[in-house]
Amino acid sequence: MSTLPFDQSAIARACEIAETPSPVEVDPRLERLVNELIGHVADKWTMLVLEVLDEHGELRFTQIARHVPDISQKMLTQTLRLMEREGLLVRTVHPVVPPKVEYRLTDLGQSLGNAFCGVWLWAEANMARIEQARAEFDRRQQAAKG
Repeated sequence: MSTLPFDQSAIARACEIAETPSPVEVDPRLERLVNELIGHVADKWTMLVLEVLDEHGELRFTQIARHVPDISQKMLTQTLRLMEREGLLVRTVHPVVPPKVEYRLTDLGQSLGNAFCGVWLWAEANMARIEQARAEFDRRQQAAKG
């Protein structure tokens, strides 16, 4: 049984994408967009917030912060703003006193989570090899220190 936080359709789509051959020529606009997205949204905090919102649905700022260990208030604010700018989440301000603000993933945010499913599958398939490589590297580094 898999412990991945994705349903079977997300896993099937990630496998389909992984098996799709790369195009011979890449549209330069697409290449720029992918590079920007990797720089903007493929960071640790965005991925963690994406996962939290996927698991828990619509949440308030403090609720998100509780589910993302070690994130500062400033970093969470920056991450949420960037995700909103990229169209990955919606920020809803309710007209009450004190103000109530909630965040939820858009369809685009949901699909990004599904796209990263391939990384989970790759990590699961290669975990032992990565752990072995790390252990060997650490042994060599320790031996070099003497």
